[in-house]
Amino acid sequence: MFDPHSPLFPPIEPSRHGMLAVDDIHTIYWEEVGNPDGIPVIFLHGGPGAGLSPQHRRFFDPERYRVILFDQRGAGKSVPVGECRHNTTQLLIEDIERLRRQFDIEQWLVFGGSWGSTLALAYGQAHPERCLGFVLRGIFLCTQPEIDFFLHGVQWFYPELYEEFVAPIPETERGDLLGAYVRRIMSDDPAIHWPAVRAWSRFEGRRVFLLPQPEDEPCDALDLGVGRLESHYMANLGFFSDDQLVRNIGRIAHLPAVIVQGRYDVICPPLSAWRLQQAWPGSVMRMIPDAGHGAMEHGISRALVAATEQFWRLRAFD
Repeated sequence: MFDPHSPLFPPIEPSRHGMLAVDDIHTIYWEEVGNPDGIPVIFLHGGPGAGLSPQHRRFFDPERYRVILFDQRGAGKSVPVGECRHNTTQLLIEDIERLRRQFDIEQWLVFGGSWGSTLALAYGQAHPERCLGFVLRGIFLCTQPEIDFFLHGVQWFYPELYEEFVAPIPETERGDLLGAYVRRIMSDDPAIHWPAVRAWSRFEGRRVFLLPQPEDEPCDALDLGVGRLESHYMANLGFFSDDQLVRNIGRIAHLPAVIVQGRYDVICPPLSAWRLQQAWPGSVMRMIPDAGHGAMEHGISRALVAATEQFWRLRAFD
């Protein structure tokens, strides 16, 4: 049921949706929402591997925006779920460009949260001429310190979750916790990989929100996508060179950007958002004082909607 007090726009169904084969392995799901004559925007979900939610359509006024959303390789309704072969940041960027050409869009606003912010920055730096601007949430720059925090630093805030996460790994393997999990998650034996992907997904999912939320029903596709793709991308440092996204910020520094960050985000801590904003003087930071990582936390979703509303007003009077 629609909540009239929510900052989001009312629920909406896609006007079109379909599948796009991007290579011999992967076929990705896409959908289009809103006004076909509106401001084009590409929505990039998190994870990697988390996939789309119907809620993601609701950050945009459907009268003013033409929204393209898609499940990235191995995620959501894209097939095969959890597939790591032919799955790199550079290939995801190529997929975004395929979609842009398919929809005959010259330029679009790039909107992404968490891993979606990572991919948004990488896409923008590869194709700045295709970007109108950026709305970014829960910044993740995919550096080694951020990955170390994701895996180990969280024990300072959630020691019980950390203890639960490391418990299945023998002490002799805990010196390389990521490697230990990757070996199990990528195993061909379901008796080995299913417990590992579920443990990984639970380790992340239970610290998304500042305040505890009812746990969702288990979802095998989500657990497999998140567990396999997150560990795959972290093990490869996102397929980036050292601090690449900050070093290359000059390629998009001329474009407008709003950065929305939860003060108490223990998945993507505020230091990364601060570093990005410091390197990007034209960007605007919205630090939400009573939020964690979740896009649907009230203060974060309100700030994201305000950012999309501000952007169309700027375009209207451009």
